[in-house]
Amino acid sequence: MPTEDADERPLPDAATRRARIEAMATLPVFFKLGSKRAVVAGGSEAALWKTELLAATGASVDVYADALAEGFHDLVASPPSGTIALRRRRWGPADLNGAAIAVGAMTDDAEAAAFAAAARASGVPVNVIDRPEFCDFQFGAIVNRSPLVISVSTDGAAPVLGQAIRSLVESLLPEGLARWVDAAKSWRQQGDRLGGTMAERRGFWNRFTDLAMHDAARPPTDADLRQLLASVADSAHGRVTIISVGRVDADALTLGAVRALRAADSIFYDAGVPAAVLGFARREAERRVVTGTLSGRAASAVEIAGAITAGAAGRKRVVWLKIADGSNIGSVTEDADALRAAGLLVDIIRTVGPD
Repeated sequence: MPTEDADERPLPDAATRRARIEAMATLPVFFKLGSKRAVVAGGSEAALWKTELLAATGASVDVYADALAEGFHDLVASPPSGTIALRRRRWGPADLNGAAIAVGAMTDDAEAAAFAAAARASGVPVNVIDRPEFCDFQFGAIVNRSPLVISVSTDGAAPVLGQAIRSLVESLLPEGLARWVDAAKSWRQQGDRLGGTMAERRGFWNRFTDLAMHDAARPPTDADLRQLLASVADSAHGRVTIISVGRVDADALTLGAVRALRAADSIFYDAGVPAAVLGFARREAERRVVTGTLSGRAASAVEIAGAITAGAAGRKRVVWLKIADGSNIGSVTEDADALRAAGLLVDIIRTVGPD
């Protein structure tokens, strides 16, 4: 497949704009609460946990309650971060003025409605624990590898399921990743040494991620930074990862395949590739269908090779998703050889049997 003879006609691209994100029940956001004021109304065990959670973010938490569950005084004496002040009285609307966030722990509908209304009147986002009808936001099940923080939400429908997913995610993320995220904060100050273009900088962070996930058990070192900086100069060629996939779902994807999709600047794919597989790609990645009949005609092998070579120009990363059922053009190995002949670095990831 000599690229210099590539047909200059554009690849078929009708029907390539698949939805990049489906409808969501809630918007996942992360509040920065350091040194900001948070209000907790109520003194139950549930209020105690939310007070500790808010204090962990560095907030200054005011707790309003006539009676307090055991543990509040110990928490005030030794908060995880931030500060906690106990106001031994019922909350009032004026107490919400100037707050960044408000959490209520009450079971009475009238009081819950009044608290939510007072918070909204003061422009404060409000949550009433286990009362979604009075909430502007919800707390998810939290995986804490701070500064890496992950939250899982089922929109209040199945909190136990959310907690099970949290436990699964926790098992996949070593606690040592927190040290690598801390290092990333510092290394970002290296500026243009991380790459002169957006693609080069993304390449640096892709290699950082690979290293962090592989060596999470140990702390990052200055030698790691030097190695990553040296790799910026070495990445003179674009990289293509060819992934063979099935037609049914994304269950067979390997971790390496998921990482490649997350790192890709462009995705070229057969028309039969499941949408769930494409869902692992970055939202910003360009997507182009290259075979099949969805676009009215099949792309030729020469067109595909030329387009992928062009897509990888400028040190970009490209993923080519190929259906591994014999309907694709040429074998994976032959396609890889042709792209290498064009000067590209090529990896092959097989998630289904041999081609």
